[in-house]
Amino acid sequence: MKHLLKMLDLTSEEVVDILNLADQLKYEQKHGIPHKLLEGKSLGLIFEKASTRTRVSFEVGMYQLGGQPIFLSSKDMQIGRGEPVQDTARVLSRYLDGIMIRTFEQAEVEALAEYGSIPIINGLTDFCHPCQILADLMTIREYKGKLDGLKMCFIGDGNNMMNSLIVGALKTGMSISVACPEGYEPHKDVLDFAKEYGEKFSMFRTPQEAVVDADVVITDVWASMGQEGEAEKRKKAFAGYQVNAELMALAKPDAMVQHCLPAHRGEEITEDVFEAHADEIFEEAENRLHAQKAVMVRCLSDK
Repeated sequence: MKHLLKMLDLTSEEVVDILNLADQLKYEQKHGIPHKLLEGKSLGLIFEKASTRTRVSFEVGMYQLGGQPIFLSSKDMQIGRGEPVQDTARVLSRYLDGIMIRTFEQAEVEALAEYGSIPIINGLTDFCHPCQILADLMTIREYKGKLDGLKMCFIGDGNNMMNSLIVGALKTGMSISVACPEGYEPHKDVLDFAKEYGEKFSMFRTPQEAVVDADVVITDVWASMGQEGEAEKRKKAFAGYQVNAELMALAKPDAMVQHCLPAHRGEEITEDVFEAHADEIFEEAENRLHAQKAVMVRCLSDK
């Protein structure tokens, strides 16, 4: 696996391989077993969007793997002053062993991979969030003991999270139902992909229909970074799409809840549901570290 640009690029076997390696690395860390698999390697971390979990988990993960993380803010780089992405890719390829980028346009990530000669890892774009979804799948498998045959439900915007969850769920044998208002559907490329899986994918307008018998319920903020100006409009559009106790009562009794964070308690999820499932949600956050370490090893390791 040379790059991680989007979930659509991964085979089912590659997804499972990353999850298995992530489990192994997590076990080794918890038991004090060193795994300096990327000793002598350097990973550039380009941030055009602010971050808490992505930055800390990639920096700490690269350090634990024996490598060197280098934080690169776009406002401090020439790319932030108009240097073409293809030139940045060529230059950084001569210094670094890999690049993680968190940005807006998926095309920028794809261009880095096209013009550079080193692995590119997508830390988030408006189109997809593969690292988060790998952590989600890892967490679900930890709690449920499997993925195949489970039902995932996502309530909210057809954004990067919904796009990637649909792909990740279907590629690991899960079925997935989503609920979103009209005009907030997932990307056409993702819907075209989901058609291949027939009844394993379903889209509804009401959360009540989507959540029935779900093994895991997932939500996200209604206005993502860059959409702050739409916040009030989105609150109106997503009224009724809150994950609350009444909605969870329609899922399976042992259903778990996931949220990529940060959460706006009282909007997309209630305080009581969030706190009832806090252990699962913060395990999911921790698993960003382990899943991303697995991605870095698979992309950057010579082994």
